[in-house]
Amino acid sequence: MNLRFIAHDFKANLKQWGRSKGTVFWTILFPILLILIFGSIYSDTGDVRYSLCIQDLDDSTHSQSFLGILQNVSLLEIKELDSDVNITEYIQEHDISTALRIPLGFGSKIDQSFINQDTTAEIIYYFDPSQQTTTSIVQTILSSILQEYNLAVTGGRTVVVLSDSATVSEDFEFIDFFIPGMIGFTIMTSCIYGSIERNTKYRKDGILRKMLTMPVSRTEWIFAKMLFMLFLSFLSTAVILSFGFFVWGLSIHLNIFIFIIIIATSFLFSGIGMIIGRFVKEEETADMAGGAITFPMMFLAGTFFPLEQMPGYLQSIAQILPLYYVNESLRNAMIFNNLDKTLFFTGAVILFACVFFIIGAVVTKWKED
Repeated sequence: MNLRFIAHDFKANLKQWGRSKGTVFWTILFPILLILIFGSIYSDTGDVRYSLCIQDLDDSTHSQSFLGILQNVSLLEIKELDSDVNITEYIQEHDISTALRIPLGFGSKIDQSFINQDTTAEIIYYFDPSQQTTTSIVQTILSSILQEYNLAVTGGRTVVVLSDSATVSEDFEFIDFFIPGMIGFTIMTSCIYGSIERNTKYRKDGILRKMLTMPVSRTEWIFAKMLFMLFLSFLSTAVILSFGFFVWGLSIHLNIFIFIIIIATSFLFSGIGMIIGRFVKEEETADMAGGAITFPMMFLAGTFFPLEQMPGYLQSIAQILPLYYVNESLRNAMIFNNLDKTLFFTGAVILFACVFFIIGAVVTKWKED
């Protein structure tokens, strides 16, 4: 083994890496960003409390006793609802992921169970299928409490049972809620990295400078590239939806808002890519800078992790990220079919798109500084 060659080659690569200050900076910053993101998400998991709305329609001794047990569970943050509140409408209006209803006759059925052992008392658990992690944890907590409650009341015989009810009226699976986030994430990465690669490579090869001699304006060139990015965005969306329909049997709504959101999202992230490509000169450094932008948004904007699982300050950060509004607009258009929220989140995406694309178009220059 030629140790001298190995040593010289290592020194040469180290010097080449060290000459690029941008590469050194992003190589060090990128893992720091990752550890900060995941550390912030999981460092306080022991102190996480899950919100649970409870509506007690029975108001009996048994229901009050069960409610008192729930209020003493440290992992649950209980909010009681008045009996005259329509719980399904309240859940949808306030974006609640978990709720519990104790129906009328709960206490009397428990009393009847001592005479007729086939009698059971039901409580209804409402959950948001899109927040699978949160709802599964709360359901596990409730199941454990019910097991202890049945043991205390009847000595172990199952009297109180938990009935599930999804807060979405149609029969959706978790994959239905996951797909909109994947569409937003895919468009984000393809548009940002596509714009970065195009601008940095064209600048490095002198193509942008040569465009000054061509009978084409900068606006025409930008929109020509945007047409191609729109093609890729619609193509990737079609592929994701096609596989989703045929492989997983997706159950989603297709409407005009989806096309508007995809178009706005393409302009939004292409604008961000143009901004990065303008101020970061080297291709390798630009890719790292793009990763530093896309990875935090991917993990913080509710694409994979439910926001309720994150600390409060991370939830606040998520709500200023463009991808958060893209995800929510697609979910409300495709899954919930909620017109009001679709309009709100779509409007936010369009606003972000106008701001970032205009800035990206302005800073994209053909002349070298």
